[in-house]
Formats: sequence, structure tokens, C-alpha cells
Amino acid sequence: MINNRDIIIVGQQSWDTDIGSNCKNIAVEFSRHNRVLYVSTPLDRKSRYQQKEKASTKRRLDVVRRHKEPLEMVQDNLWVWYHDVVIESINWIKSEALFDLFNRRNNRLLARSIQTAIGLTGFKDYILFNDGDMFRSFYLQDYINPSVSVYYLRDNFYATDYWKKHGPVWQPKLIAKADVCVANSMYLTEHCAGFNPNSHYVGQGCDFSLFTMEQTVPEDIINKKKEFGLAPVIGYVGALLSARLNIALLEELAAKNQALLFVFVGPEDEDFRRSRLHSMPNTFFTGSKPPEVLPAYISAFDVCINPQVINDLTVGNYPRKIDEYLAMGKPVIATRTEAMKLFEEFVLLAETPSDYQRLLKKALESQPQTAIREKIAFAHSHSWENSVKAIYAAINSTQR
Repeated sequence: MINNRDIIIVGQQSWDTDIGSNCKNIAVEFSRHNRVLYVSTPLDRKSRYQQKEKASTKRRLDVVRRHKEPLEMVQDNLWVWYHDVVIESINWIKSEALFDLFNRRNNRLLARSIQTAIGLTGFKDYILFNDGDMFRSFYLQDYINPSVSVYYLRDNFYATDYWKKHGPVWQPKLIAKADVCVANSMYLTEHCAGFNPNSHYVGQGCDFSLFTMEQTVPEDIINKKKEFGLAPVIGYVGALLSARLNIALLEELAAKNQALLFVFVGPEDEDFRRSRLHSMPNTFFTGSKPPEVLPAYISAFDVCINPQVINDLTVGNYPRKIDEYLAMGKPVIATRTEAMKLFEEFVLLAETPSDYQRLLKKALESQPQTAIREKIAFAHSHSWENSVKAIYAAINSTQR
């Protein structure tokens, strides 16, 4: 454990994000025993004009214009800092030397802003925890001089268009100069270890407070099952993105299993909206749903699936939804990836469409109660408390 320390968190996700955030969950867990300053993402020049109607942009402009206080206490031991500066948008710059010149300037501006927050909160001897902010916080540890700097890697960012432009140059350098690197999958831990020998696997956390067995099945699912004839339900919960999910596989499974109802809960990208899935009689798209009702949808599934397409984005990515499925005691079929090896004892892993076809039949067989209890216990071992304990152990093993 680490107790009664001051921890500054920077990262890619702002406190006022409207999606789930590892970093926010970690901040809350840190704050149980330490004082935490969560630094929200700054406003950049491009977003200021292109996203001027967004509530988050307006809030940051209010802070910059001194119409709103930059520091907010959101709960005991946890403050959020909204930067009072606007930084330049520089990802379009091709020259690494020129990119570095402007990035240093951005870093200096942000460091001065954070130092103001440090003065207001009275933080001392602080730990710097960086959630993948490889550009805006590249020089931060040089400017604010933390007692320990931690780099947290939770995704293969190089696989996305934005980060692949400069990420392969700068993230390895940032990993190397951090005092300790921690990652949520073994694949990403090995990546960190290639640049920093003090790299540690800390697992993934999940908030299971909503994922209980006592759920009321949503009315739209009840109606759809009645309409379809009370068929078994094969379900997926999460963003429906062609960069992460195998549309062709889903189309094939739905076509070959017309006695099964396939339910998809979540927002869709354009590829999914154009897919044949929408014209099939045994598929149902619910659209986006609030996080608090997702367990109720999972409770309606007879089998849960995670049909990932294997690419640089997914191969080492920890799929948090698997823990959520298992926490509800559900049979789960998923694509075999490096990260999924962790779940091999409790999840049916497939490599081909024929594997999925075969495993669907197996997953629909009745489960003994002992298997259900073991799945739930395994999922609950992946708590934020346990993940943060592993982060603490990695920090404590670091010598300066």
C-alpha cells in the first residue's frame, strides 16, 4: 500500500469525459488513501474553434477567461484541475525536430499551469502518474520534478491514426525515462519492457457494483424475444466498431443460426450501419444505452460474445467487457488473442468462424452452478483495488 502521499495524474482522458475511463477509476481508488490531483486535458487551438459548441470546450474557455475557477474538489482527497491556458495543435507537423520545438512550448505552458495547482493544493513530494499522455506530458517530469514518475500503458496507441504519426518516436523515449512503467496486459507490459526494464503487469480493474445477478430484463428485449419466438439470445455490449469487431464473422454466424437472436447493445460506426446485419430477421440493435442499464441487458443474454478482429489495435488490448460478462455468470465466446490467454480457463476461445459455430452449441448447454460461481469469483479478482495495489507495488519497488 501507499498511504498519505500526494499523487498528480495526467492523461488522455479528461475528468468530464462521457465515456468509461481507466484513469478516473484509478484516481478514485488512489484517493481512498492519498491526496490526488487529476489534471484534465487542456484546450488546444484547433478544438477551441472546431468544437466550440461542446460543453467541455466552453468550460475550458471559461477557465481561460477567468470566468470559472480552475480547481474543483470532486470528493474527499480528490481535486480536478482545468488548465487556464490554450496550447497549440501540433500533430500535423511532419518534422520531428519542429514537432519537438512546439511540444516543448506546450509542455512548459502546461507545467506552469500544474505548478499553480500544486501551490493551491499544497502538494509535496508527489508521485506523477501518466496515463498514456505521450506528447503533452513528455517533458512534465523534467519541469515539475516528481519524486517518482509512472507511465501507464493501457492500449496499443500506435494502431490509431492520431498516435501513429509521432507516437512510435516519442512514446518509447517517455517509457524509457519514466521511473517505472505499468501496463494492464502482458502484451503491453512486454512492449514497455523493451524500453524500460522496470516494467510491471498490473492487470485491469473493473467496477462490479452494478453487475449483480438480480436484474430486470429490459422491456425492448422482452418484446423482441416474444416477437422472435423466445429464442436463445447471443449478445454483445459495447461500441460497435469495424476497427475492433469482425463484421463478416457476425454476418456469417447470424446467417447460419437463424433460430438464434443476435442482440447488439451500443453505438455503431458507419461500417456497422451499412452491414448486412441490419437486414437480417434474427438481429436486433438497441442503440446506445446508459452504463447503469448494461448489466440488465447482459442478464438477458444466454451467451455473450466478443468477436474481435485481430489487428494491432486489439491483439494486446485487455477486453474489460469479458470481466463484466463473467461477473454476470454468463457463458462467453471470444476471439483468441494474446490478452485473452488470461481468460482461457473461463472463456471459450475461437480462432476461426467454424470454431465460433462449434462453440456456440457448446455455450448453449446448461452450466453447473459451480462453474457459474467460479466465473464470478474470477471476474471479481480483477477489481480496481487489486489493480491499484499492483501499481503501488511497482512504485514501491522503484529506487531513486
